[in-house]
Parts: sequence; C-alpha cells; structure tokens
Amino acid sequence: MRDLPKFLLVETTALPGVYPKVVEAKELIAQGAVKSSSEAVKRVGISRSAFYKYKDRVFRPAKDARQLCTYSFSLKDEPGVLSQLINTVTGCGVNILTINQSIPIDSVAPVTISFRMDGESVSLEQLEREIGKLGGIVEIKRLLGE
Repeated sequence: MRDLPKFLLVETTALPGVYPKVVEAKELIAQGAVKSSSEAVKRVGISRSAFYKYKDRVFRPAKDARQLCTYSFSLKDEPGVLSQLINTVTGCGVNILTINQSIPIDSVAPVTISFRMDGESVSLEQLEREIGKLGGIVEIKRLLGE
C-alpha cells in the first residue's frame, strides 16, 4: 500500500463533529471571545479531553496563497505619504496584514506592505495603477503575488 500524504483535505461533512468544534474552540480562544479552553469547549459542546487530543492536529485551511501579496515601496519622507498609500490600498478592497517601515535615508523611507486579496478586491494591475497616481511614491516593487 502506498504511503498517504501527511495531510488530507476532507470536507467537514465527512468528518466526525468533534473536529470542526475543535477548530471553532481554538478560534474562540485566539480571538479573545473566551478566556480559557474550558470556557471554549463548553461553548462549542465538546469535552476538554477531545479538545486537547486534537487541538494540535486539526486546522482550518489557510486562505489561497495566491491571494497573498507583498510590495516594497520607496516613499518620499513627507507628511501624509504613507497614510495616502494605506488609504489607497484599503480603498481597493485589500486586507492589509503587515506594514514595515524603516527610518528614512536620504529623504526616502523603505516600506513593505503585505496584504490579502479577496473576491471584492481590484486586480493587482489596477491596484498598481491607483498607487501610481499618488504623489510621494519613488518606487514600487511586487515581491510576492500573481
């Protein structure tokens, strides 16, 4: 018999009900909706032993990695440039995940922004056109994303 991969993608309706509830309990804890695992398992209706047995083995699948994008920008060291960039990006329906900015050198600040595109977002090409209309952007580089 062939070795199976370490992970399988299985529709939740084909699984015992405890697995989706473990994921739900983990999310309640991560989001701060409950203060403890005991409170989380009570809310979702599973035992603590089931939670601890599966909590490190059951995960919600990550969003489509093709939707993750990272851009590097060189911005003029002028008031409001970063703010305009952030407003433009979020105005295009993009969910910003991280922003990293370093101290300006020679009046140019390096900024890296990672974000997730979804069905409501514009295309990357349209996003780049909108960003290109802004003043204060010296350079744009797409580091990750299709």
